[in-house]
Amino acid sequence: MVAKTFFGFEEILAKEIRNLGGGNIVQGVRNVSFEGDTGFMYKANLCLRTALKIIKPIHSFSARTEKELYRKVYAMDWGDYLSADTSLAIDSTVNSDTFTHSLYVSQKVKDAIVDKFRDTEGKRPSVDLKFPDVKINVHIHKEFCNIALDSSGRSLHQRGYRTATNIAPINEVLASGLLLMSGWEGQCDFLDPMCGSGTFLTEAAMIACNIPANINRKEFAFEKWNDFDEALFEKITMVCLNKTREFHHRIVGYDKAPSAVRKSIDNVANANLSEYITVERKNFFDTAKFTENRLHMVFNPPYGERLNLEMEEFYSAIGDTLKQKYPGTEAWFITSNLEALKYVGLRPSRKIKVFNSHLESRFVKYLMYEGSKKAKYQKAD
Repeated sequence: MVAKTFFGFEEILAKEIRNLGGGNIVQGVRNVSFEGDTGFMYKANLCLRTALKIIKPIHSFSARTEKELYRKVYAMDWGDYLSADTSLAIDSTVNSDTFTHSLYVSQKVKDAIVDKFRDTEGKRPSVDLKFPDVKINVHIHKEFCNIALDSSGRSLHQRGYRTATNIAPINEVLASGLLLMSGWEGQCDFLDPMCGSGTFLTEAAMIACNIPANINRKEFAFEKWNDFDEALFEKITMVCLNKTREFHHRIVGYDKAPSAVRKSIDNVANANLSEYITVERKNFFDTAKFTENRLHMVFNPPYGERLNLEMEEFYSAIGDTLKQKYPGTEAWFITSNLEALKYVGLRPSRKIKVFNSHLESRFVKYLMYEGSKKAKYQKAD
């Protein structure tokens, strides 16, 4: 199988798959391939925090022309995967001199499949681009064509708990990956001081309690497959839920906008995590550290369209607040405003290149020491 992910998260995803019990793990670019049985495919969809899709390859071949592509797809035994009463959708990715248009490739593959059913059974499957029973993934690199089934359906970032969002909410898979990248495991108190719709808070609680990432999701594509084993899926779900753990620290979110606070509270409730998470209406710049113990902070501040006086002041205020009011804190945030980073006035101990949607960004870490140690003497770890 192949798990797709964001650029920079391949190593984290490979570790997740290894911890779940996957075999023969190989990291690619924005993907990790692995081996496992049907039950492991169910578990991967349910539990992997940094996977966007779980793809199951079913056939591969070389094709030098459009006619050869059509002929080889037509020759496949599609009755193993769908029927004439099934709806389907094709998603294609191409990197080839011969096949240059992904939509055209999707059309050719669709024609081959429906023609096969029409010729053998007298009727054909229908196409449903929004809610297909079976989603087929086609990947062509040069002359090599890989046909796979999309076992996930909608992207796995759509966890099922977030019904209310703010402007530009952070993707759930991105949020979870950043939390894992920051070393968050639920070992201390946690703060998101600009929590928006509460995605970091919810993902942080699920990591801390070892709750399966997609437990709140309504359905996966594999549930519509011919060979779906409902009893096995239910058993795997129960086994995963039995591995949850208690969390004995605090997870706190602040936002100065009342609408954001309401949305966060609603989304946290949808995820059944209200007992672990507190959301308050506060301006981060007017706050101080709420615990005497170690604090782990991860947040997604506004980026601004371009560097201006407001962003300059804003990022400067982030640095001042951390330095003056948050000793004993490991603070991480993501931003695509690389110019504004200069005004934080603190030396980051780590700076990691990531992408937030199409925006090249940096995920930066600031270690705020207890006592009188000045920010300028902070040493990179």
